[in-house]
Amino acid sequence: MSKFSGLGARLHSGETSVEYIGKRRRWYAVSGLLIIASIAALALQGLHLGIEFKGGSSYTVTKVGASIAQAESALASAGITGEKIIQQVGNDKIRVQTGSLSTQESNAVQDSLASAFGVSVDSIDTQIIGPSWGKEITRKALYGLVGFLIVVILYLAMAFEPKMAIAAIVAVVHDVFITVGIYALVGFDVTPATVIGFLTILGYSLYDTVVVFDRVRENTRSITSTSKMTYSQAANLAINQTVVRSVNTTIVALLPVGSILFVGAGLLGAGTLKDLSLALFIGLATGAYSSIFIATPLLAAMREREPAMQALAKRVNARGGSPALATIGVSATENNGEKRGPRNQPKRKGRK
Repeated sequence: MSKFSGLGARLHSGETSVEYIGKRRRWYAVSGLLIIASIAALALQGLHLGIEFKGGSSYTVTKVGASIAQAESALASAGITGEKIIQQVGNDKIRVQTGSLSTQESNAVQDSLASAFGVSVDSIDTQIIGPSWGKEITRKALYGLVGFLIVVILYLAMAFEPKMAIAAIVAVVHDVFITVGIYALVGFDVTPATVIGFLTILGYSLYDTVVVFDRVRENTRSITSTSKMTYSQAANLAINQTVVRSVNTTIVALLPVGSILFVGAGLLGAGTLKDLSLALFIGLATGAYSSIFIATPLLAAMREREPAMQALAKRVNARGGSPALATIGVSATENNGEKRGPRNQPKRKGRK
């Protein structure tokens, strides 16, 4: 245990260093495979949009001991053979979702459900959503997403630098794309709660990325004048200095979200929590990954193309610079945990 207790301190000081920037092609390959899998899932299965987006009818029956088989039989009796989704919510509720129905078809479904479950028609919670309202919700969701990205780009460009903004947005798009691909793969419905989850993970992913970028900015503030390490080496040091914090924050955030997903939605059958918790769980994990393995390596690759950074790399290589220094401008004796006072200069003998 003592071996790992001081790992964070050793990573922060540079005594122990993990290579992230130099192996960026490996991380890009992993992300590429995930994105290809997401494209395949979207092409083959597509997204299962909820009735809030495409329109339809929803019927919720409250009856202890209600089963999905009874709901299927009721729909068959009403002559509904098209698209339908039947979910059991808890132990006493059955939710039935269908496509757009006429007034006669909707009344037939309510009568059939009331007869199958032995309840009154008035006790059935019925919601009918038209396709025009669903299109309006879709349009507002897209406007919210685009507006969020524009504001983030402007803020990062002013607070940090344009290339950091580009790298951060690429990481965010990476996270959303993978999350959407997993949604298509598992077949969960995309609802307004899912959109809320997407916006939440965008914020979390950017928060984690900004923490790393802030450290990169500190390490590279006067990098061209010191010539102790290249930009990639300074960025790699920044990741090592923040990786323990990122991992700890992610684990702490995943624990309650995982409880909601696996206990609340899985065991207790709270279907309304499933859409939000899945987006959060996947997004938190991919956000932590992208901030370390995608955003910062991409930033380093863009900055290393600049003439000033290329000249710096030549000077550092010529001097045999090492990336193991703890921070920019800190002496090697301080990195080894030793504090030395000013050197005593030899006294000069007076002239005779």
